[in-house]
Amino acid sequence: MSSSPPLPPPLSPPLPAGPQTDRLPGLDAVRGFALLGILLMNIEGFNGPLWLSGAGIEPQQTGWDRWIDTFIYVVVQGSFFPLFSLLFGIGFALMGQRLRARGAGFTRIHLRRMACLLVIGLLHGVLVWSGDILLMYALLGLLLPAFDVLPRRWLGWAGALGIGCAAMALLLMGLLMSLIAANPDSEVLRSVHEQVQAQVQAQVQAYGHGSYWQAVQQRAADVAASLQNLLVIGGQLLGLFLIGAGLVGTGALADPAGHARTWAWLRWAAWPAGLLLNLWAWHSSPYNPPWELGMTHIHAQLLKLLGGSLMGLGWLAWGLRWQHRLRWLQPAGQMALSTYLGQSLVCTLVFYGYGLGYFGQLGRSGQLLFVLALFAVQVLLARCWLRCFTQGPVEWLWRAATYGRVSALRRR
Repeated sequence: MSSSPPLPPPLSPPLPAGPQTDRLPGLDAVRGFALLGILLMNIEGFNGPLWLSGAGIEPQQTGWDRWIDTFIYVVVQGSFFPLFSLLFGIGFALMGQRLRARGAGFTRIHLRRMACLLVIGLLHGVLVWSGDILLMYALLGLLLPAFDVLPRRWLGWAGALGIGCAAMALLLMGLLMSLIAANPDSEVLRSVHEQVQAQVQAQVQAYGHGSYWQAVQQRAADVAASLQNLLVIGGQLLGLFLIGAGLVGTGALADPAGHARTWAWLRWAAWPAGLLLNLWAWHSSPYNPPWELGMTHIHAQLLKLLGGSLMGLGWLAWGLRWQHRLRWLQPAGQMALSTYLGQSLVCTLVFYGYGLGYFGQLGRSGQLLFVLALFAVQVLLARCWLRCFTQGPVEWLWRAATYGRVSALRRR
């Protein structure tokens, strides 16, 4: 009888030391893996209208483009931003452990850190790419200290409740739209369709053919509209933050052997269950443009929300199991914020009209090759950068703004 595979090495809570001496290489490797998935998700929103990215399998796709589009929709789309959200919650909890061990005021520093992230997200969303997620992370991250009063073992359940609330909000929205759609002459439904389609065309014009200033104006409108999604996605993101923090608080990261059942359940139950839900969503409604608000489309989005959350948990468990195989991604994960922002900067300059103008010209196969090439270059650049410097450039600025003092950037 073959022996079971070895458990990943413990991720012990770091000692109270400097910003780069207490890194957790395993988490950095998983964070790098998450960045690759994020770019695979986002590339569709760089190559075309943002509001059509993630809508599913476009009917005109054929051949390899259709197969790749289906794979990304089922396996990647909606499951890697949950992974990144779990890592955000883990980072929040680990930072709290470090600061409390040093006797520092954690809540004050955390709120200042989130305020700085909010500014970074706002600048990124308006000046570079309106698909930014940092702004939502910062707004929801401001709420995290309020959950410190909960016992550590309750954080996971609180997170599951948050995801459940997001699912209920989406379901209620679907029921409301169904009631409106019951009247085929409804002016409300017709107005929604016209507004969404007009917004999509505005994105095509501004990003595909407009000047930089026209793109900035459109991005500002997109960012303002995206904040409305907090009514649904906010519960999911906050729930994932809390589950990530709960994995730290319960000791599951520090002592994986003592929580072997938890990690096995995430790998062999949560991930397959999430995949089945995503396949169900794809089968029931493979294409869900934002102007279609029928119950069938809402049902598919609901399945994707639940399936993506479960797959994100599974990706975390598998990523930690594979951390040694993924260690080549560690440099990108160590400077994740700089890498994420760099992806937006390069892609908008390649695809948008004020750059090289490849907007809408790459099929799914071409997008996949572009993503792999760009990310390989980013990993190489991150490795070279960290040989000379202690952290990424944006991470260094973020830390300086948070603590109000400038630390050494160049390695001695």
